[in-house]
Amino acid sequence: MKKRPESKAPARIRCAIYTRKSTQDGLEQEFNSLDAQRDSPVAYFVSRKAEGLQCLPDPYNNDGYTGGIMDRR
Repeated sequence: MKKRPESKAPARIRCAIYTRKSTQDGLEQEFNSLDAQRDSPVAYFVSRKAEGLQCLPDPYNNDGYTGGIMDRR
C-alpha cells in the first residue's frame, strides 16, 4: 500500500497593514476612513489563511499626518 505524501503546513507569513489619513476630520466617527482602509486587506489575509497569511492584530495608523511632512510616529 502506498503512503500518501505528508502535507506540509504553509509557512506563516505575518502581515502588517499601514493606514494613513492626512487630517483629523472624521476620525471621531465610530467607523472612519482608517477602518475602511484596513477592511479590504484584512479580508484578503483571511481569504489566504490556508496559505499561511496572518494579519497582525495591531493597526499601524498615521492619523492626522499629512504626507508632506517627514516627522511621523
